[in-house]
Amino acid sequence: MKFEILQADIHSQARTGRMTTGHGAVETPAFMPVGTQGTVKAVHRRELTDEVRAQIILANTYHLYLRPGQEILEKAGGLHGFSGWQGPILTDSGGFQVFSLAENRKLSEEGAEFRSHIDGSKHFFSPEKVMDIQRSIGADILMAFDECCPGDADRSYAAQSLQLTERWLDRCLRRLDETVPRYGYEQSFFPIVQGCVYPELRSRSAEYVASKEAEGNAIGGLAVGEPTETMYDMIELVNGILPKDKPRYLMGVGTPVNLLEAIARGVDLFDCIMPTRNGRNGQLFTRSGTVNLRNRKWADDFSPVDPDGHAFVDTAYSRAYLHHLFKCNEILGLQIASIHNLAFYHRLLEEARAHLAAGDFTGWKNGMVNRLSQRL
Repeated sequence: MKFEILQADIHSQARTGRMTTGHGAVETPAFMPVGTQGTVKAVHRRELTDEVRAQIILANTYHLYLRPGQEILEKAGGLHGFSGWQGPILTDSGGFQVFSLAENRKLSEEGAEFRSHIDGSKHFFSPEKVMDIQRSIGADILMAFDECCPGDADRSYAAQSLQLTERWLDRCLRRLDETVPRYGYEQSFFPIVQGCVYPELRSRSAEYVASKEAEGNAIGGLAVGEPTETMYDMIELVNGILPKDKPRYLMGVGTPVNLLEAIARGVDLFDCIMPTRNGRNGQLFTRSGTVNLRNRKWADDFSPVDPDGHAFVDTAYSRAYLHHLFKCNEILGLQIASIHNLAFYHRLLEEARAHLAAGDFTGWKNGMVNRLSQRL
């Protein structure tokens, strides 16, 4: 994978770049729609390409391992062949999903034993097995298998968790050295910085991760309940240590405001379920703030969803019509809201890249943060 910085902001740590993979280039900063099970919920591939203008999507190792399984994926030529998506794919290692099964998993030095959320069957993930599964999926970017430390963990637990994550990282790297990509293109690998909310642990983790000289690096274990300002402090601390010439991926974050603030602190790549999950629950993001279309106040509002912004969806769909669809539990409402929110995120980052190129990112960002923080 090749990464080049195109423009660096003189007033912040923000930058634009281009990340080139075996399935095409990604202009950064960029957002990855979450396609957990090989599909972005309620969004057709055509909409992902034409309406959303997605450059790269995320899929999940845990879910794809359980269904459809490695055998089917390998027969299909990997997830690209199975799903028809021909752009870049990043796979989350499944660590977060495994560790969220607190009552149905057992952690050891060797890995994590867990029971499937589908049928209760028992499975085991080691760092080596997770690397093999991601090879089978055929992702362009593979993620390390780590323990996602709870956001409220005490320092002792966080330190032990980080030590385990570091040992697992070394095993991931050894396994990758022992294996080769399956489908004729290179697969890159990102280790993950952990350390909870403890600055000394975050610093140590960032230094350890940087020493591996991987093609990119990720920041995990944030937006899991800690104060927002603490999250920003951890991002700033970690990005002061991670190499500047490698892409930095902030995992599982977040709101449009979070994205802009993280870009200002040097983040290049994001993913989050928020635009699709919140959209399916009636919350839409607009340039004037968030709108909950289930509220009665929109029942006779015939204006477009985002009258102050671009028409991300067909302007024939008014707020009143979408309110009606949600009240009636019509599937079309979920689809329109998901497409709108994803398109909003992508247009926002396109705009951020444009302002970085123009040299006025900080002023634009501050104004947008004020607007996007409103609830209509």
